Amino acid sequence: MTGHGLRIRNVQAPGLLHPASLDLGWGECVALFGPSGAGKTRLLRSIADLDPHQGEIRLDQQSQQGFEPAAWRTTVGYLPAESAWWFEQVRPHFSGDPAPFLESLELPASALDWDLERASSGERQRLALARLLDHGPRVLLLDEPTANLDQENTARVERLIADYRAHRQTAVIWVSHDPAQRRRVADRSYRIEQGALHAEAAWN
Repeated sequence: MTGHGLRIRNVQAPGLLHPASLDLGWGECVALFGPSGAGKTRLLRSIADLDPHQGEIRLDQQSQQGFEPAAWRTTVGYLPAESAWWFEQVRPHFSGDPAPFLESLELPASALDWDLERASSGERQRLALARLLDHGPRVLLLDEPTANLDQENTARVERLIADYRAHRQTAVIWVSHDPAQRRRVADRSYRIEQGALHAEAAWN
């Protein structure tokens, strides 16, 4: 995929004491970490255009303001730590064919017919990821997507995101408190501390 990817310049939002700037090329994954309340979620929500913010965010050189809000939020997909659900059953939350994603996450096709109240927290977390990927975003903003998962399901999520990223050349920002996971999934890592973004490491 050609283009410039995601460009973030001097983005400032409540909870971020200092403006944040970051560039992601297509197919690149950047990890974020830092103490609770440091501003990780605020930064992701600003990039997703869900919270008021200042600064400039561009996708392939097109400004965030040049997109319709719904189009931006489909293109730049945000997975919160705890996802919201609007219907009692799983199926109405999907518009495409999520079968490949469900299979990769070891969820049965019949999961689409589940009532959400019968799904465990880990199942909901995996279903939320499948729902996000079902929309085909070009950018993934992942807020601790494996926090409630065991080792096997964490590995499944990591593989699925790696495959999606490689095949679609998706740019990914992944919040993770696990140093080993950051090294597995990310090209470089940034720490958010006291409202500021600090380059931590590059391992490629």
